[in-house]
Amino acid sequence: MASKQLSIPAQATAAVEMITRRIYVVRGKKVMLDRDLAELYDVSTKAFNQAIKRNRTRFPADFMFQLSAQESANLRSQFVTSSFGSHGGRRYRPHGFTQEGVAMLSSILKSQRAVQVNIAVMRAFVSLREMAVSYANLARKLGALERRCDTHDHHIKLVFETLKRLIREPARPRHRVGFVSQDHPVIS
Repeated sequence: MASKQLSIPAQATAAVEMITRRIYVVRGKKVMLDRDLAELYDVSTKAFNQAIKRNRTRFPADFMFQLSAQESANLRSQFVTSSFGSHGGRRYRPHGFTQEGVAMLSSILKSQRAVQVNIAVMRAFVSLREMAVSYANLARKLGALERRCDTHDHHIKLVFETLKRLIREPARPRHRVGFVSQDHPVIS
C-alpha cells in the first residue's frame, strides 16, 4: 500500500529543517542536546535540566544520557563558535535525548509551545529516518549499476579485441558457394 504524504505547512517544514540540523549522531544514536531543546522550548538550559532531574525516572539510558568529555569535545569541534553554549560555556556536560526521550518530554513540559515543538521534533526524526531509507535504496541501486557496468566493460573490451583482430588479419579469398546450372551461365 502506498503511504500518504501529509500536507505540512511551509512554516512547519522550515521548523523541521531547522530542527534536523540540531540532531547529532552520538554513540550511534540520533540525539538532540539539552541546550538545543531548551532553546526550542524557550526556557533556560538550567530550568530545562532541573525539570528533567525532577522526573529522572522517566528517562532511562536509552532515552537520555550525559555525553562523555570526549563526546562533548567532538561536538564542540564541529560547532562554528568557539564556546559551547552561551556565556562562555557550561559547568556540566550536555545531555543527549533520543527520539523516545524527546517524546517523553511531552509528559513533563505541558505548554502549548512544548506541544508544537514536540510535533516538529518528531517530524524531524521521521524525516531523517526517511532520508536514511532513501540513501540505503540509492546505495543499493548504485551498487547494482556498478556491477552491471563492470560486466559491460568486459563485453565492450571483447568487442574491441575482436575488431582489432579482424583489422589485423588479412582478408582471405572467398570461394563461391552455390549451384551452377548448365542452362544459365554464371554472371560475374
